[in-house]
Amino acid sequence: MNELKICETCGTQYGAEHRHTDLCPICNDDRQYIGDNGQRWTNMDHLKKDHINKFRQINHRLYTVKTEPAFALGQRAFLLLLPNGNILWDCIPLLDETSIDFIKSKGGLKAIVFSHPHYYSTMNDWAAAFDCPIYIHQNDAGFVFCKGDAIRFWEGERLHLWDDIGIVHIGGHFPGSCLLQIDSHSPKGTLLCGDSLYIAKSRKHIAIMYSYPNQILLSKKEFIAAYGRCSGLRFDTLYGAFEGQGIEGNAYQIFTASMNRYKGSYEIPEF
Repeated sequence: MNELKICETCGTQYGAEHRHTDLCPICNDDRQYIGDNGQRWTNMDHLKKDHINKFRQINHRLYTVKTEPAFALGQRAFLLLLPNGNILWDCIPLLDETSIDFIKSKGGLKAIVFSHPHYYSTMNDWAAAFDCPIYIHQNDAGFVFCKGDAIRFWEGERLHLWDDIGIVHIGGHFPGSCLLQIDSHSPKGTLLCGDSLYIAKSRKHIAIMYSYPNQILLSKKEFIAAYGRCSGLRFDTLYGAFEGQGIEGNAYQIFTASMNRYKGSYEIPEF
């Protein structure tokens, strides 16, 4: 039995030391919110009763996995297949046997890597199932409320993993918000962004904000820092945390145009 409690609004799992926590600390934050029906909790065993995970192939190296019917934030995770070990980018709360079997059929996981705390969900269960480490930027260590031996905090602006894969720290949405850069996945490179960068429904604009659901802008200082860390990246493809958030071929042009609009609003000179 896995009775560790899971927040029904954001999907974050809490350790035994938080069994008496009244409000989810992730949701009780300006970046998120407590649900309209108040704080509600579930656990993995209950979640398995009426939810399943479904995988969708984007191409020969990349799959998405999403829980249906949608639960909590409703985000998707990404399974990236690599010659020297596979990566799960971000996470979803439900971990079922079908998902374990599918991922193991593809070679298992060498690591789980995160964009930011909203997607930590049941990360320790996933890491235990695949006997792999979890990579989280040190700046977000204070948002880890379910400790586990698999967690590896890293520092700095970039961490090379293996093959052509690197984690890029940009900050902004959270102090440790990151992107996953895959140099050879498309002609000019692909970024998996969670919602460290948020792709609009039109796919013609990319936002970077302190809070998306509460529509709180970054401060000028935070925007300059985040944009400065992104400005040297080169890519043509971008995949976000939710269905429909994919830009293929011209993502860099859309990113640049979007950031120029922000720069104009903040009255920021050219870098």
